[in-house]
Amino acid sequence: MIEIGSPLTGWVTALDEVPDPVFAERMLGDGLAVDPVEGRLIAPGNGIVSSLHAAGHAITITLDAGPVLLIHIGLDTVALHGEGFAPVVKEGDRVGLGQTLIEFDLDVLARSARSLVTPVIVTNGDAFRLSSAAIPGPIDCGSGLFTLEATGAAAAAVSLDQPVVSRSLKLLLAHGLHARPAARLAKRAGEFDAQVQIVAEDGRVAPARSPVTILGLGLGHGSEVTIKAAGPQAAEAVDALVELLESGMGELKPLAKADSSPSRTKGLSGELKGIVAVPGMAIGPAWQLRQVDIAVREEGRGIAKEREALTAGRGRLEQSLTAEAQQEHGGAIAAAHLAMVADPVLSDVAERQIMLGKSAAFAWRQAIAQFAAPLRRSNDPRFAERLDDLLDLERRLLAELDGEAEPPPLPPAGAVLLAETLYPSQLKALAEADIAGIATVAGGATSHAAIIAAGLGLPMLVGLGEGLFEITDGTPLVVRGDTLVIASDPAALDQAREEATKRQARKTAAEARAHDLAVTSDGTRIEVFANLGAVAEATLAVKQGAEGCGLLRTEFLFLDRDAPPSEEEQRLAYQQVVDALGSRPLIVRTLDIGADKPAPWLPLDPEDNPALGLRGIRLQLAQTELLETQLRALLGVASGGPLKIMLPMVTGLNEVRETKAILDRLSNEMGVVAPDLGIMVETPAAALLAAILAREVAFFSIGTNDLSQYALARDRTNRAVADGLDPLDPAVLRLIDATVLGAAEHGRVTGVCGGMAAVAEAVPFLIGLGVTELSVPASAVAETKAAIRNLDIARCREVAGYALEAPDAVAVRNLVVPLLEQMA
Repeated sequence: MIEIGSPLTGWVTALDEVPDPVFAERMLGDGLAVDPVEGRLIAPGNGIVSSLHAAGHAITITLDAGPVLLIHIGLDTVALHGEGFAPVVKEGDRVGLGQTLIEFDLDVLARSARSLVTPVIVTNGDAFRLSSAAIPGPIDCGSGLFTLEATGAAAAAVSLDQPVVSRSLKLLLAHGLHARPAARLAKRAGEFDAQVQIVAEDGRVAPARSPVTILGLGLGHGSEVTIKAAGPQAAEAVDALVELLESGMGELKPLAKADSSPSRTKGLSGELKGIVAVPGMAIGPAWQLRQVDIAVREEGRGIAKEREALTAGRGRLEQSLTAEAQQEHGGAIAAAHLAMVADPVLSDVAERQIMLGKSAAFAWRQAIAQFAAPLRRSNDPRFAERLDDLLDLERRLLAELDGEAEPPPLPPAGAVLLAETLYPSQLKALAEADIAGIATVAGGATSHAAIIAAGLGLPMLVGLGEGLFEITDGTPLVVRGDTLVIASDPAALDQAREEATKRQARKTAAEARAHDLAVTSDGTRIEVFANLGAVAEATLAVKQGAEGCGLLRTEFLFLDRDAPPSEEEQRLAYQQVVDALGSRPLIVRTLDIGADKPAPWLPLDPEDNPALGLRGIRLQLAQTELLETQLRALLGVASGGPLKIMLPMVTGLNEVRETKAILDRLSNEMGVVAPDLGIMVETPAAALLAAILAREVAFFSIGTNDLSQYALARDRTNRAVADGLDPLDPAVLRLIDATVLGAAEHGRVTGVCGGMAAVAEAVPFLIGLGVTELSVPASAVAETKAAIRNLDIARCREVAGYALEAPDAVAVRNLVVPLLEQMA
């Protein structure tokens, strides 16, 4: 028997619990994992360092007794490019049991890595197998982690002694051939009757079925690599591995092209493009918010003292959040934070750290890091935005525990606030300084900070990139549309101020008539509803003049928690929205979640292309308990006005019929009348089948964001291609036209609830194509109504007809210029 010592002090975890299929499915081999509580990795036995990854996060040790162990510190830590890691050995070094191999900064990893959990893998499992393993629980460095016994097998040597097939390519993996892609490559190679090798540009060779040897090549992004194979399926194997590498395996990063154009921020002139989180225009001097880290002690002063400190600190934070939950702006968000800070699982994780001798502050930071891990994995920005909420809770409780050195300075009145990211509590404090607008490096349009900004009427741009850091305090800025303009020209600044004055006048006039109906100049009635993403937004929407809710996104009930909401919790939330709307209509979209938008409580396999995977109605029908619970909750609502149910991501008739059968069965069981059932038109399939689907559904609502990305094959979350994602592209307009015409064949109404509905230049085309209901953010209701009143429906139909024949979006926009002047 060969005993393997634990390379870390921490908490033993089974590989099955590691949130990464490469390790959990043992693609690299069998072993255990350790969740570290101190930043030192030691040798688990006597041997040689056979491989040390350039990023310092992974090391392979060949023990004198024969086992080859891969130790991978944290998950996705290759993306840190060495930050936080300090190896103290190098490849080829002889090491002894207990010798320090790598020192690492737990704080850096906790903030940046997907998880701190560290797999310890036996990579030559053909020769050694686990005979015993430590049980889950605390473990010290050097203590027995598992024991191995030799199987007597030996790895077969690789020899390409037959005709060879080969292809070369440049690696497009952002982080090179690290553990995850190496494991997938090895698994794919094993599917063919062929001997396959991975050959580096300098001639070094690794068998393709050995992920650890591949890892040892240390091939980074842009490296030249050759796939060689011999055997009956050599050609197929080479093609398959090249295809896998070229796909990027979820880490695709095209090679940079030479760019001779000058930086847009050099000399503080030019502009930056971002994403509109809150529409509007703002002018003011730049003011950079500089985040200050709160330092914490790692070692505790005794379990009882630290437990008492955490309880007291959390109590003070809960008091603050309870008071904030009563406020008009951000009250619902504070209520959500209140539920999160009291989460029992979060408490258990922190308690475990305190039991290991850590301070209350360190324990809280570690607990937040564990909760943040599944959100960091998400490719969907809406879920990634929830990280801000967790980090806000972390920062606020750390301040309660250890105190901040000094309160942050306030920006000058009228400033445009610049920040890397912005937490909800920070925004509420800074908004009291009467800022003009907000621009952030990162963040998302549906973040809680954006929701608060919308309630405060503050224009906000997000996702502007790191060029924002180059702007110095006091630089005159203009926030306009999706652009942050650096206004170095006084004449341009004066022009912007004049434009802002006119915009404000139009907004004031629109708000004065916010509760009037939207009727075109020739008498056509267009309903203007509001999109809602939280209970509290319903009251705001009514104040803004919304005639109802055209889209209630129910995901807000399912996030930031370790279990889905119960039927009663959902029913109460929906009832609150109904009560706030009074007799106004409410359209509720069933849960739009899936592998592209994972929730911590929802175990789903990773998908290579999640946007086309198990999501929306597909997921609901695959896990009908989620759908049935939500439908029962909706059937239990006492509605003051018409309540309708809408299904997301529909592609065919069977999905509608299956859902309708469930709804009818549940309504019969409960003795209530089933609400009207409609669908979101987000796929080209649904648009082209509208006439068929209209036989089964009561209404259509077009989600133009997804419809545009699917029609134009451009991922709207990928900045490299999203710039070309234009809802006014004739291809998108034709799909909208097909939907309206198909719906009309059976007397069905078509609305639009996507972002396009709130774009002034899109409104004439939408109503010209026959859309009779627009659902927009609450803050855009009054101005959307005002724009409609200035339009002539006959003229809109005429330009819409021309738009369907236009060659591109530019030509479409040129058509609308005269109408925009009319709308002004």
